[in-house]
Amino acid sequence: MAFVKNMLTDAQFDETLANAGPTKLVVVDFTASWCGPCKAIKPFYAELASKYRHVTFVTVDIDVLKETAGKNQISSVPTFHFYKGGALVANMKGADPRQLQTLVDQHQGPQDPSASGSVAGPHGTLTEFIDMKQIECLNQSDDHTVGSIFGKDTKQYLESDVDEQLILVVPFNQVVKLHSFKITGPKDKAPKTIKTFINRPTTLSFDEADSIEPIEVIDLTPLYQPDGENLTATVQLRFVKYQSVQSVTLFVGQNLETCDTSVINKLVLFGSPMEVTKNLNELAKDKHEH
Repeated sequence: MAFVKNMLTDAQFDETLANAGPTKLVVVDFTASWCGPCKAIKPFYAELASKYRHVTFVTVDIDVLKETAGKNQISSVPTFHFYKGGALVANMKGADPRQLQTLVDQHQGPQDPSASGSVAGPHGTLTEFIDMKQIECLNQSDDHTVGSIFGKDTKQYLESDVDEQLILVVPFNQVVKLHSFKITGPKDKAPKTIKTFINRPTTLSFDEADSIEPIEVIDLTPLYQPDGENLTATVQLRFVKYQSVQSVTLFVGQNLETCDTSVINKLVLFGSPMEVTKNLNELAKDKHEH
């Protein structure tokens, strides 16, 4: 349940509710390891979490967080609570998928564009699945490094060093399906072309980037759209080629105006973790059998 947060302590539960904004819906699944209906609805709950990325979905094991279960007067499982601004706005008992989705639809609130970008369905942002400590970038400037491009502040940026080329290696903390990406850069120094590689056993060298056949060669020029002072391109990948991705390598060969250095202000990867895909497939199979 990759998009569902499992509450490990009573304090974590309280903090989750306290940190949610007044229009942010938090759905809580009060569950137990011995509960058959809880297990039956678990894949559907994961499906909802993957689709409604602007909603926070959490689980509470009543045998682990006894204080939280007691304060919320949980007498049977599964029980679902719906909170906004820390206040309970709805609840339901039992494992009824239709009623659960109806309540999520009713109380979901405004969608945060940054949560899912322009990518529909289960393909949400993969930022939380990136292993930030293992990211590599060859030929990056000492002053403007790769870590800055995965945040929300587009004033921060990655810049190449001795020439316009960059090799960016993004590893994931679990296997994902990579669907698309969105890239932002200045009108003169934004990448013009990108080659993609996946699951490389070793870091790609610049010589290899020129000689090894990539998964795709992408010309970003016709995809860029004005975005304030910058340009932003949304790239739909050949999805069938990215079905089991542990890491993706991006090679920037040149920028838009052959400047001495290339700059990336922001990079957002879209897709879904394999765990969610598995849950969705199991749910579809179960519906078909019944």
